[in-house]
Amino acid sequence: MAWQYSEKTKQLFMDAVHGKPGTHLGEVDDPDGLGEHGSLACGDAMRFTFRVKKHPTDPTKDVITEARYLTFGCTSAIAASEALCRLIEQGHFTPIQALRVQNRDIVEFLDGLPEQKIHCSVMGAEALESAVFNWAQRRGVDLAKLGVDIHADEQDEGRIVCKCFSMSEPYLRRKINELNLRTIPEITNAIKAGGACMSCHHIPGGLQDLLDEIWGADKKLLPILPAGMSNLKPEAPPKRSDGQALSPYQFAKQVEKIIEQYVRPMLQRDGGGVEIVDIKDTLVYCRLEGACSGCAAAGQTLRMMIEAPLKERVDERIRVIQV
Repeated sequence: MAWQYSEKTKQLFMDAVHGKPGTHLGEVDDPDGLGEHGSLACGDAMRFTFRVKKHPTDPTKDVITEARYLTFGCTSAIAASEALCRLIEQGHFTPIQALRVQNRDIVEFLDGLPEQKIHCSVMGAEALESAVFNWAQRRGVDLAKLGVDIHADEQDEGRIVCKCFSMSEPYLRRKINELNLRTIPEITNAIKAGGACMSCHHIPGGLQDLLDEIWGADKKLLPILPAGMSNLKPEAPPKRSDGQALSPYQFAKQVEKIIEQYVRPMLQRDGGGVEIVDIKDTLVYCRLEGACSGCAAAGQTLRMMIEAPLKERVDERIRVIQV
């Protein structure tokens, strides 16, 4: 599927992956705040770090002077992370003031995102909260006394509802209310919960039960599943733009087309290259060539320069594996 991104989103992504001066891809050495959100195993994850100019007497007046991110994800995830850093640095915010930056601010900065990619902006806002909590611990700031609730205990104390993305019941309840999520697809689009194996959709205590408790049940909307079906993990084959399933041959040809048209030219500009070794289901086995083969950033190249375009233009379930 080819997502319709704004020109600003595409430009931010390209600037970031090519390391254009003024971009923020990377990590702050010895940061004053560090936060993470997401799951590498399931496709999207972000580490957010920042440095502050420390106030000599009042740590609540520290000002963020540098923000950086390491993001594993698609075009929108990289662009949303870049947008978050720019919003914070341009605002000359204290860490507590930075919490005012919400996912909707990131979406507006990017001139909009496809509905199915809103979770990328949420990931950045959540990583920011985690980093601010870390800063507060380091600087001895009592956030509770300031009326700031970071929800730091949600994952440790809550029952895990979505095991694929390790999302707890307290976290899901909060995001359902904050983002006014009314259906399972809306939950998946916003925070990815339920987007992998889908077994948490209609099990007791699952996503639909949470929605029913928060907004009220509408039994007419609930599907009737045969006994034992809730634990199935559907593996639908990749589809063409017209909705028809792709054959393994058609899928491989699409992957080769994107590699040839988009990926290989970018790698060749830096003296590198890529060879497709094998394709099994949605796993694409690749070998980096030339300057890319011995590069310390080979893993980042695979994720951002090869996997991301394939996810965007062929099938978002694609995983690229280096051989």
